Amino acid sequence: MGKSLKGKELGKGISQRKDGRYRGRFVNRFGKNQDVYDNTYNGVMKKLREAKYADEQEVNVVSSNMTLDEWFDIWIDTCKKNCRNNTKETYRRHYKRVSEDIGWRKLSKLNLVILQNAINHLKTDNERKNTKKILSDMLEKAVDSDLIVKNVAKKLNTIVSNDKKEERRVLTRKETRLFLEEAKSSFYYDLFIVALENGMRIGELTGLLWEDVDFKGKILHVRHSLTYFSKNGTYVFELHSPKTKKGYRDIPLTQRAIDALHRQYVRKQDILMKGRKPLEDFENLVFITKNNRPTTQFLVSEGIDSIVKRINKKFPDISFERFTCHTFRHTAATRYLEANVPLKTVSAILGHTQLQLTTDLYMHVTDDAIEEGMRLYEMMG
Repeated sequence: MGKSLKGKELGKGISQRKDGRYRGRFVNRFGKNQDVYDNTYNGVMKKLREAKYADEQEVNVVSSNMTLDEWFDIWIDTCKKNCRNNTKETYRRHYKRVSEDIGWRKLSKLNLVILQNAINHLKTDNERKNTKKILSDMLEKAVDSDLIVKNVAKKLNTIVSNDKKEERRVLTRKETRLFLEEAKSSFYYDLFIVALENGMRIGELTGLLWEDVDFKGKILHVRHSLTYFSKNGTYVFELHSPKTKKGYRDIPLTQRAIDALHRQYVRKQDILMKGRKPLEDFENLVFITKNNRPTTQFLVSEGIDSIVKRINKKFPDISFERFTCHTFRHTAATRYLEANVPLKTVSAILGHTQLQLTTDLYMHVTDDAIEEGMRLYEMMG
């Protein structure tokens, strides 16, 4: 029980300061002391009731004196509450890059110079770009919550190293044929075929279920995506629905894709016959490991690398350049466009939310296309 300057009992959490102002205090849902002030007793009681109500409705924040680390915890638990767990882990990873330098600082004391100095220490412009996105969103929500008056993170410069933007790797037709020929003995050969035929993301491929494959209708239904990430120090698998409406799509199956899926079905039956038990809740996956476990981008990438190394060893004059799982998606999109498939159709197959994304990221001009263009030009002459 607090007392007034005259010694009168004011009630729980209420006290009067030496300057005559009344203070109301309670412990909020974050476990922090939260204070309100007013010149009158009735005024502070009203503010205290309002603050407690806001706390119960979970619309309040701690105080303007909180640190950036404290705000990050609130931001990710409240503002990003509905995000997927793997997305939250990505946010944590981007923020962690600067938390040691600036996480201890008060929100109200942050300025552009402090933030810029922190991201200048990062290794690449890409790291700076990703970290800026997190800081900008955090501080924007802090502005909306009346913790700060300005979002200084918006002014951050992320181009420090001026890294040269690498051209996205696309396999030529010749490279594709050579790779698939050498990959025939690979465990993931059929996954490579489906990836090149359908242009699916690696998470969509590894999250593909047999119920999504319609052999009779020759349609593949994209309805899931598999993620593999660190959660509380342990790596876990999670199967999610597509993030956007465009992500839900039906892709017509080519005969090559159908043949690959038939072979994969037989392969999985052989694994089951060997007594390899699947992971609970992941029994119906199409593409799995030799032990009948969900596979990952890392394992598929290892398979690609081993084939590329074998090609370079077998054909030392070729110098076959290394590539990633995502290269299959770019290669498929490029083949579609080279085959004069309408751009809007290509965008729908890829599951893009905007047509511009398809043109900006996937319209590659390969040597094959240049040669064909010159051939047609010559014929016209």
